Amino acid sequence: MLRQRTLKSIVSATGVGLHTGQKVRMSLRPAQPDTGIVFRRLDLPGAADLPARADLVGETRLCSCLESGANRIFTIEHLMSALYGLGVDNAYVDLDGPEVPIMDGSAAPFVLLIQQAGIEEQGAPKRFLRVKKRIVARDGDKWAALEPHEGFKLSFSIVFKHPVILKSNTELTVDFATTSYLKEVARARTFGFVHDVEDLRQSGLAQGGGLENAVVLDELRVLNAGGLRFGDEFIRHKILDAIGDLYLLGRPLLAAFSAYKSGHDLNNRLLRTLMSDPAATEVVTYEVDQEIPAAVASLTRLTTA
Repeated sequence: MLRQRTLKSIVSATGVGLHTGQKVRMSLRPAQPDTGIVFRRLDLPGAADLPARADLVGETRLCSCLESGANRIFTIEHLMSALYGLGVDNAYVDLDGPEVPIMDGSAAPFVLLIQQAGIEEQGAPKRFLRVKKRIVARDGDKWAALEPHEGFKLSFSIVFKHPVILKSNTELTVDFATTSYLKEVARARTFGFVHDVEDLRQSGLAQGGGLENAVVLDELRVLNAGGLRFGDEFIRHKILDAIGDLYLLGRPLLAAFSAYKSGHDLNNRLLRTLMSDPAATEVVTYEVDQEIPAAVASLTRLTTA
């Protein structure tokens, strides 16, 4: 059967928050079956837990932020994407500050941390959330949708009037029946524009951003000395973000996600719309090998490819 997974050991890293600019230490710890991904602020009294859930997302400007009263944790999406991509169902994330460190702006450093900790299977069956009907969220001309699919597939389209982005692929479909998260998605970095930096910093965002943790563009070109990791790194990072946002449903999906000009806010609206309709989803497990569709089985194999 397909089993739930957690970490074999504790692993830690230190970095800077992209938006807060604060130095933060993060530790990833094993958790029991059916725990899910749970964040904990060690710098707050009582070390209150914040489960990674779509209904606890507050701030969505340029990141997904979990909130419960004064307990807030910014920029969870890249770590959540890595946990999803490596098939980790249960883990604790301990932080001594208000934001997950940005590292290099991609999910790759988190992948390395998880691999360093090791992954082990648990006794309980892996629980998938199967989407049973099409659900759409819209905001003007922007939209995001989930629909039935026996596997996990994402399609994304972006629109940015910048010469570098216009020359790259602005549409991409990633089907994890045939694609490796580690090879094709995890290394894609977040990106931003020089002309937005001043406004963002005046708004309290991007305090820790720079060429070491983002792809930065001026009016004509990429400013990073090493250039791009993929010719279409921009759209691949949007896929990476979407994977992290979708994992806030608490379980891996059996669904096809598609989006046009979507971001964290619209992604979260989609999840809340899905959760509001009890007939839209069902939880499924695969406890007998013969029952596992090839596209579903490949989801677990490809995380180690």
